[in-house]
Amino acid sequence: MKSLQRIFAIVLKEIRQLRRDRLTFGMIVGIPVMQLLLFGYAINTDVRHLSAAVADLSSTAASRQLVMDLANTQVIDIQYQVADTDALERLMRQGRISVGIFIPGDFERRLQQPERAAAQLLIDGSDNIVQGAAALLARSARTSPYNDQPPVMELRTYYNPERRSPVNTVPGLVGIILTMTMTLFTAVAIVRERERGNLELLITTPVRSSELMLAKILPYVFIGLIQVSLVLLLGHLLFAVPLRGALMNVYWVSLVFIVANLAMGLVISTLAQTQFQAMQMTFFILLPSILLSGFMFPFAGMPRPAQWIAEVLPMTHFMRLIRGVVLRGASLAELSAELFILLGFIAVAMTVAVKRFQKRLD
Repeated sequence: MKSLQRIFAIVLKEIRQLRRDRLTFGMIVGIPVMQLLLFGYAINTDVRHLSAAVADLSSTAASRQLVMDLANTQVIDIQYQVADTDALERLMRQGRISVGIFIPGDFERRLQQPERAAAQLLIDGSDNIVQGAAALLARSARTSPYNDQPPVMELRTYYNPERRSPVNTVPGLVGIILTMTMTLFTAVAIVRERERGNLELLITTPVRSSELMLAKILPYVFIGLIQVSLVLLLGHLLFAVPLRGALMNVYWVSLVFIVANLAMGLVISTLAQTQFQAMQMTFFILLPSILLSGFMFPFAGMPRPAQWIAEVLPMTHFMRLIRGVVLRGASLAELSAELFILLGFIAVAMTVAVKRFQKRLD
């Protein structure tokens, strides 16, 4: 009986401690709610509203009807009208479209020749899900007025014609690994110093808050670049993942993303009181980064609110950058918009972290 009383007393103590620890209590409620919303509402494997462009060299009633039929499937949203395939390829390399529709000048004559392709669908193969949607799109084209079969849409897949999953997965894994390790390492670093009492030594020094934070993150920058090199090397040796862009561009975009995650880790370190809380908050960010960034599920298929949340996460922009450089061979100038967003995130996060951090004991 006394043993049960002692156990019950400890249980009450733990409950009271959880009630005082608002952050942990928030995680207890927040994590299952977030998972429910992400999996039940935001995650949608039915691809819709892929960005697309059209190069209609025929400009006939039949070609316009074909474009209208494809748009009515809601699989694509036609956002650009361009002059030729070079323009389509440029937009795809920049990551601005996932699907290109090319209609040649002799489209109507080709419709009368079922053995020939009447038009082409240019597909961004850096995302396997897009390729599956494109195949469905080709089959859904309207029946030709010249025969009883739908117009033959030739699928022309760029960047990953074999549809090998590692080609899409390995570049994305770079972002997942960096998000998990860089954010966690930095978040825990300052909290650990606080728990061990080492910050007492810094109180009497002339070190500024900004200088302390910069010194904390610099070693992890090199660690992050080593991780990038390791993942890319193993991906190439084990899975034959190509590197179509400049290697230096890979390191530049990775460097910006590393600093963004380190800055986010510093913000977490100013909120967390214990290392356990720092780890909780890190995984609270990691889960939506994996699910909403386009790594596992199509970004275009998500509802607008989920897309808005995803645009705030550095992982979303890095996914576009790393796939653009590694798989599509895009230059930094072509991906400058995503880079500027990450740089803006770094500026905001570092400002918040420095303002919140106080070189004193709580």
